[in-house]
Amino acid sequence: MTGRMEGKVALITGAARGQGRSHAVRLAQEGADIIAVDICKSIRNVPYRGATPEDLEQTVKEVEALGRRIVASEADVRDASEMKELVARGVDELGRIDVAVANAGISIMAAWDKVSQEVWQDTIDINLTGAWNTIQAVAPQLVAQGTGGSIVLISSSAGLKAMPFLSHYTASKHGVTGLGRAFAGELARHNIRVNSVHPCGVETEMISDEANAACIAGLQDNPKIGGMMVNMLDVFSVKPVEISNAVLFLASDESRYITGLAMSVDAGCVQF
Repeated sequence: MTGRMEGKVALITGAARGQGRSHAVRLAQEGADIIAVDICKSIRNVPYRGATPEDLEQTVKEVEALGRRIVASEADVRDASEMKELVARGVDELGRIDVAVANAGISIMAAWDKVSQEVWQDTIDINLTGAWNTIQAVAPQLVAQGTGGSIVLISSSAGLKAMPFLSHYTASKHGVTGLGRAFAGELARHNIRVNSVHPCGVETEMISDEANAACIAGLQDNPKIGGMMVNMLDVFSVKPVEISNAVLFLASDESRYITGLAMSVDAGCVQF
């Protein structure tokens, strides 16, 4: 039986672990070859551990175990030249590129008056500029190939509604949502679709106890805003594969006429 991504090549940023690894493995399960990218180091001020080269190697092993090819690179999505170089390398080794999943991101919970200039800048640079760099690196290749393609931006429920203690993150993810809509319009004539996915909390390092400590402390002082982080369905968070299934749909030809969509996979978080 032919997989839904058979013959396609997908670039995934932040691929060493968490959602990124899940996306890589899920697309590989459906026949895709993978270009995997991750910075593989910790980021200043981020309360949870960063990915490591060993994490990225584990992603490689899991993709190869499915009989798929993978080109893995340690690179920083904030560096436009690095992104263009790794796309060129991936295309050289795998022959083409069909899908890009801009997944790399960070979250640092802090009250508005505790957000430093460097926390603001790193959040915007990685979450928003990193997504822009990913599109700018991939889109020219997709246009040159002339066979269309799919770009999936991982935003957040915070890209559609306000979130307490995440003013900087909320701004970055609203920006990602806007990127998806704007690029969908510009790239449509090349049959390149651009959509965004908006998860609630996902069971990764990003919502570890350390990462949530600032939020818990803040909610004790501001109980009225606690409802902003409640899901409609009776779950606090979802597993990475739930987001990967949405990514797979948007990456595959099953969604060939879907573009400019902000798809919520959030247990109803945005509805509250």
